[in-house]
Amino acid sequence: MHRPPSGPGRTTARRSPARSATTRRPATTRPATARRDGRRPGHGTVRRPREAVPRYWFADRLLAVLTGRRPVHSMLSHTVGEAYEQLVRLAPADEPFLPPGREPAVRHCDEYAPRDGVVEAFARISSGERVHALAFRLERGPDLRWRCAAVEADGRHRERAEP
Repeated sequence: MHRPPSGPGRTTARRSPARSATTRRPATTRPATARRDGRRPGHGTVRRPREAVPRYWFADRLLAVLTGRRPVHSMLSHTVGEAYEQLVRLAPADEPFLPPGREPAVRHCDEYAPRDGVVEAFARISSGERVHALAFRLERGPDLRWRCAAVEADGRHRERAEP
């Protein structure tokens, strides 16, 4: 039989022995099994850094070209069809896409996928207190790389100048 300690300053309450980290039971966890779509159960889509999402990557590069921070030819290998010529017409050689002021930035970019291998993206661009629109179409080639197929900025796409 166990006798509690007695004497001055001693309590008669019985204390449980201290547990060390090795004697604790591990928390019960379920293994995260992947579903067919690659997501874990109970979770939304896997979050990737913005730069790894094609629509954000293209929105950032297109904005850099449209504001004159990058040359148009930097998008040459990332465009197909008319997109490069559209960028040449939209680039700020004579008239800037955005008025001078605060540095523009891509605030939000979303997409609509009408079919496999095609993404129609739209972005909100902020410059100071103004908000501008940028729309573009991405197509996945046979080499599985995304390329821009069309560009429209602030609802305008400059028509080809007649010779």
